[in-house]
Amino acid sequence: MANEEKKDFNAMLHDSKDMPKMQTITDQKSIEKYGGSRMYFAPPIAYDEIMKKVPYGKVITVGKIREHFAEESGADFTEPITAGIFVSIAAWASEQRSEDKTPYWRTLKVNGELNGKYPGGMEAQKEKLEAEGHTIIQKGRKNIRYFVKDYEKNLFDLD
Repeated sequence: MANEEKKDFNAMLHDSKDMPKMQTITDQKSIEKYGGSRMYFAPPIAYDEIMKKVPYGKVITVGKIREHFAEESGADFTEPITAGIFVSIAAWASEQRSEDKTPYWRTLKVNGELNGKYPGGMEAQKEKLEAEGHTIIQKGRKNIRYFVKDYEKNLFDLD
């Protein structure tokens, strides 16, 4: 996201944009990719609420949150693009608040990858996760990416 300092992320977080909603998709490639035609859209605040549940020392992935919403709503899957955007909005909204913080750094991308779109970028997320006892590993030489080592062992169970 650009111009973060000029945006009111807490207003974005509370703008439901007519969500939650269910949509039926008809594109065959998407149906095959996601395992069905019933696509769920969760509002931004729902991501924030889930992210706040993840305790110290635990992590969750955006994918696990999406699976949870799909299961809870009876959908085949939760829309992935808005999921990524709404997780970032929750992170930036937390940074703009003086209290009721969301431990957004505990929410990882697929395969335990750190999210460079969070406030402070990957360095800040890396520091916060290491402070909670996680080991961060670097992969790649040119396109450097960071991951939480053995993140599966510390996954927070939403059920």
